[in-house]
Amino acid sequence: MDMILKDRFETLWKKYFDGAEEPIVFWYTGEEAGVRTAKPASSDSHRCFLADVAGVRKGRAAKFNAAALGCEGGKRYLGFSSQLRPNFEYFLSHGIPGELEGERYKKTPELVTEVMEMQPAFTAPGQFIVFKPWSALTEADEPLVVIFFARPDVLSGLFTLCNYDEPDVNGVICPFGAGCSTIVQYPYVEGMSDHPRGVIGMLDVSARPCVPKDLMTFAVPMKKFAAMTADMEESFLTTGSWAKVRHRIVSTLKPEQKAP
Repeated sequence: MDMILKDRFETLWKKYFDGAEEPIVFWYTGEEAGVRTAKPASSDSHRCFLADVAGVRKGRAAKFNAAALGCEGGKRYLGFSSQLRPNFEYFLSHGIPGELEGERYKKTPELVTEVMEMQPAFTAPGQFIVFKPWSALTEADEPLVVIFFARPDVLSGLFTLCNYDEPDVNGVICPFGAGCSTIVQYPYVEGMSDHPRGVIGMLDVSARPCVPKDLMTFAVPMKKFAAMTADMEESFLTTGSWAKVRHRIVSTLKPEQKAP
């Protein structure tokens, strides 16, 4: 990790986003990485990966392999499997009467099949995926994606900053997908692009109970994140328009979160 970039971002985040939650990051490795490995998931129960990410947001770095993931979708969207559950196209649509309850996120099984064919796929480049809070990063770490859990005002700032140096009106995307796909799969694949985009996520109805009701996510590949950080001091963040939003961000903090 470029420690100059790390320190620079921390300074500017405090200056322009006054007390907003720090981001977390992830990368892949084939080594132990000096980070605790999450316990193997129970084989007889489902556990959304977003519940595990909550611990990272509280400051506890962790790494996961396929065995630690209690959701088949999570294994797929983190790159550890290419499999889908049987009759997935019915599960995501109207189900099979008397056999399978559908989530009704797509109107027909045929639409699900089309969506899955368009969804980017990748294979995890290491045995483990490591998640760390930004402040815990060390020089030896190699983050690939930066993930923010953000309220709307913070999200507006990240969205606008990501678009600051882009001619494309879609410098940020909001793709249909599972909650974990929008913080891992999509931004990881964007990182392979010459012009990586930010990804707004956590609109997955099934994942919403695993995050606070007023938060969404903004995930961005490290290359684009570095460019965003470099632009902060010359962008809209220095204007009176942002000062009004920044004031509101601070006003929503609990008393113990505010700087003295």
